[in-house]
Amino acid sequence: MSLPHALKRIRLHLARSKAFPQGSSHHGYEFVAPIDAKGRIDPDLWRRHREHCRVRRFWNGEPEQVGRLLHKPGGAEHARWVFDYDASRTDDDEAGYRFGTHAFTPGEYVSITEDDGDVHTFKVISVETAA
Repeated sequence: MSLPHALKRIRLHLARSKAFPQGSSHHGYEFVAPIDAKGRIDPDLWRRHREHCRVRRFWNGEPEQVGRLLHKPGGAEHARWVFDYDASRTDDDEAGYRFGTHAFTPGEYVSITEDDGDVHTFKVISVETAA
């Protein structure tokens, strides 16, 4: 079965910060999400294809984490997108800041709140059709 063309593989790398003045390609995320013509995550397509919406977190020196992209109630947008690594827990979720209104296009920046409360900014490196 081939995946719908709207499903995109999005790669994020850690942006410049005090700890990483040059940013880091060894710290980031790669996830699959349905992206509309404006570059935004499409919640209706997500509902139909959520089983394909996966995330991989890579962080230099730590084991890779693999999980799912979920759309949950709450937050400023009345719904929030989170990366969930263990369906039996909620304390491991990492929330994307305004992922519902943000355009995922190369060169843009997004923020993610990690499970420990730390917020990191990431640069969108690529958006490609998921295979």
